[in-house]
Amino acid sequence: MDSIKETKESLVFSVPEAGRLLGLSRGTSYMLANQGVIPTLRLGKRLVVPRVALEKMLDGAGKAKEG
Repeated sequence: MDSIKETKESLVFSVPEAGRLLGLSRGTSYMLANQGVIPTLRLGKRLVVPRVALEKMLDGAGKAKEG
């Protein structure tokens, strides 16, 4: 685990935490997570949103889709 820097920032968020960061309600956050709009990862019984996946999703927001 030497490649993971020690940090006070969490590597994952709960679905409601990610939703709050996006300005969404708890219900809307879970709905979008279940639809795959918010990227999630299941860790046992826990559904989490990886920080890196959320940042990647936001980085791609508003960019024109190539087609």
